[in-house]
Amino acid sequence: MVKRVAVLLAGCGVHDGTEINEASATLVHLSRAGAKVQMFAPNTDQMHVVNHCEGKPADGKRNVLQESARIARGDVKDLVKLDVTAFDALIIPGGFGVAKNLCDWAVKGKDYAIQPQVEKLIKAFHKAGKPQGMCCISPVLAAKALPGCEITVGQDKECEKWPFAGTAGVMKEMGCKHVNKNVGEAHVDVKNKLVTTSAFMCNGPVHEVFDGVGVMVSEVLKLA
Repeated sequence: MVKRVAVLLAGCGVHDGTEINEASATLVHLSRAGAKVQMFAPNTDQMHVVNHCEGKPADGKRNVLQESARIARGDVKDLVKLDVTAFDALIIPGGFGVAKNLCDWAVKGKDYAIQPQVEKLIKAFHKAGKPQGMCCISPVLAAKALPGCEITVGQDKECEKWPFAGTAGVMKEMGCKHVNKNVGEAHVDVKNKLVTTSAFMCNGPVHEVFDGVGVMVSEVLKLA
């Protein structure tokens, strides 16, 4: 049976949207597995726009759906049109757009809230018993929407290789079980049908991130 997978994007570009390498890796692995994919994004303005050459905020506004279309080669739908019954699984790549456009983790830290549409979506897939895959910073969405879930954002001790390891500590404070994993691995929360992998939470080579995303995709499809 062909698996139908919804992929949720948050714009285009690591600093203010979806991390493009993670999205591309997700799509390549889903394609190789023969899955049928449809991409979605919220039709809202980004929190802000970042000049990716300088890594600093820039003037102007951009729309999350329109920016996501850059990754989707135009084939992306408004999140409000996502019908959970039409899909077997949901995957959410990372990037700061997750922490800025899908929730406000980037500005509020542990006091963050998820964008209502996104929270409703995650809970709906969970209630339907359908698996979800999240990588990089995306597991913070599950931490809020699915209290007590098991996740990984990589390692919990900060160092040059793991510059964002402090995220794991916050997830623990929220009541989640954090499982340390290397970049090429994924953790499967069997009870919640949730698969997570660190991706660029690790300061590692692109091919290792690609492989880790592949493990996530494979485990999601096994559960679907």
